Amino acid sequence: MRGRGRGVRKPSDGRTSLPRAKRGGRSDRKGKVLLLDLAHARSGDKGDTANVGLIARKPQYYAHLVKHVTAARVARHFKGMITGPVERFELPNLHALNFLLHGALDGGGTISLKTDAQGKVFSTALLRMVLEAPP
Repeated sequence: MRGRGRGVRKPSDGRTSLPRAKRGGRSDRKGKVLLLDLAHARSGDKGDTANVGLIARKPQYYAHLVKHVTAARVARHFKGMITGPVERFELPNLHALNFLLHGALDGGGTISLKTDAQGKVFSTALLRMVLEAPP
């Protein structure tokens, strides 16, 4: 089961290739990609705030992420799911961005009635964002 369902294919030469945006989905338009193609992510909680780390798959993707994955864009992506502001922190030495989604966890892990009270799914949801393809 390991690795299944993630869309990663192994070519005959043993290399791993990145998944392409699915045909018929929102990202099959010319010049668009899923954020999943450019980055990977991890998320967790700190009280009522979800923390999402977004790491570029390749160093050359980092500038594209900085330009296109803004705090305002992430807030729009999660509209209706969070009640507070989104903060973004740049970590250029790691080719990463860190987002704090305030008011995302309905009070936090110990008191929330949400199914995902620790905010683990926010990273997966963020990777579904559709972006302009990098040059």
